[in-house]
Amino acid sequence: MDSSGSDTSNALSPYQILFTSLSLIPLSHLLSALFILFFIFLYNFFEIHFLHDFFHAFTGDRVSIVASDADFYDSVVSKCRILHGRFSSTPWLCSPHLQTIFLSIVGKCPPVSYKRQLFLVPDGGTIALDWLRGCDVKCDGYDVNVSTSDNEKIPTVIVIPGLTSDSTAAYIKHLAFRIAKRGWNVVVSNHRGLGGISLTSERVYNAAWTEDIRRVVGHIHSQHPEVPLFVVGTSIGANVLVKYLGEDGANVPISGAAAICSPWDLLICDRFINRRLVQGFYNKALADGLQGFALLHQSNLSRLTEWESIKKSRSVRDFDNYATRILANFETVDAYYRHASSSTYVGNVAVPLLCISALDDPLCTKEAIPWDECRANRNVVLATTPHGGHLAFYEGITASSMWWARAVDEFLGVLHSSPYISVIKQMQKTRAPTPSFSIDQGPYVSVLEDGMVTAVGDEPTDDTVQEMPNQETTNVSTDDEVILDKEEADHDRKNDQLEIYEEKNTTPATTPVRKCTDCLARWSGRSVWLLAYIAVLTTWPMVRPALSLLFKKRDKNPATGGSRKR
Repeated sequence: MDSSGSDTSNALSPYQILFTSLSLIPLSHLLSALFILFFIFLYNFFEIHFLHDFFHAFTGDRVSIVASDADFYDSVVSKCRILHGRFSSTPWLCSPHLQTIFLSIVGKCPPVSYKRQLFLVPDGGTIALDWLRGCDVKCDGYDVNVSTSDNEKIPTVIVIPGLTSDSTAAYIKHLAFRIAKRGWNVVVSNHRGLGGISLTSERVYNAAWTEDIRRVVGHIHSQHPEVPLFVVGTSIGANVLVKYLGEDGANVPISGAAAICSPWDLLICDRFINRRLVQGFYNKALADGLQGFALLHQSNLSRLTEWESIKKSRSVRDFDNYATRILANFETVDAYYRHASSSTYVGNVAVPLLCISALDDPLCTKEAIPWDECRANRNVVLATTPHGGHLAFYEGITASSMWWARAVDEFLGVLHSSPYISVIKQMQKTRAPTPSFSIDQGPYVSVLEDGMVTAVGDEPTDDTVQEMPNQETTNVSTDDEVILDKEEADHDRKNDQLEIYEEKNTTPATTPVRKCTDCLARWSGRSVWLLAYIAVLTTWPMVRPALSLLFKKRDKNPATGGSRKR
């Protein structure tokens, strides 16, 4: 019994045995094991796919294409070899985060020099249009000479940048340079307050505001009606583009479009970037960019928004709550996100639209892609790749090329040269213009004191920018050309003619009445006839008894005269 008790007392616990075993392992082996575990953690945390590419011999993955219309696919999509090929990312950028960070920090891009125009819109806002013409592009040290006859119409591509981006962004230069090499003209429509231009109105761009691109497209089309127009939107610009195309349907003067890395559903993307730890870094970086934009225009935004709260914003949602929502006249952030999401508008797109998204996009999640809506629209082609990041898609060993820029350039070229483009032009010539009312442009309406209903913040004003200082931007010429919106110029001309007519026909007796009618016209916004109709309805209960009494007296007078004669 004594020997068995001593054996039990001398027995070691499992933890002691484990630590004893670990102590026998060399320290170098333990450090190697910890390094391997840490590497596995980083490999999954940053979504690296180097081993996947290695076992596939770096041949890349096939591009998935969703297209429902057979005629559109046969005449255009089937001839796009890049879309039907493979995308192989740069081996040392084999992660969506590495791709996106490389684009933001390094961002290799070709040399581009723009020529700037300042476009003034009726509400007093200023939009910088940066032009890059095909004849001004240099390729490999040689000028690209594009010889065209006077009768030949060179296509123009309008580019809409992403959030807090302008024409100087690396991905914008990649696209503009590649399209200009084709001999086409490119114009980058910078958002208000970006591109080195100050805010000249209380309107600030957001994901739901499509009026600026509508006016830019209308202006360029009015200047050159026969020139084929194409539009390319990136990130938030893609969301604005799809929303604009869905709002106007067939009443758009463009021949084709492309939406790159669109967020599609802002509410889902907001939940996504607040869900995971790695997305939190992007959320903070975007918030810092928005705060930088606000600081550039502090004199304007400090009196229109909750400025102290803006400086404390730590996420995009915080900034939208304290600034974007207020400036866009939305009650809540979620209401703004729902109204701005382009996924509900893609079904109404009536022109050929190429949509490109990466399934590993760290900002615009694949959960927001409207697969069924794109499949149901015969004019939409959805191309998705397993990898690529956000607006990056770097390929080649030197990361000197962006795959999506090549795909868009090829798609627009094939579309322009295909017989399918004649069908679009014929449809645009026979379309009936849809009247636009100011009450339809605002997300909310306001009831005035006199009972009239008006759109909040969307009424055009008569104020125009008389002087505009030269703004210097990298690779943008400082010879700014100021142009006015056609509607604004016509409006000013009509006002001048009306003032001359009033000066000739004004008398002291009619001056008070004319002032009253002018006041009513300004408040009603071309609704004088509506006011007259309301006035008749409201005074009819008093006028009707008087009229009936008057007619009764007239009927009785002939009868009375006849009895007297008898």
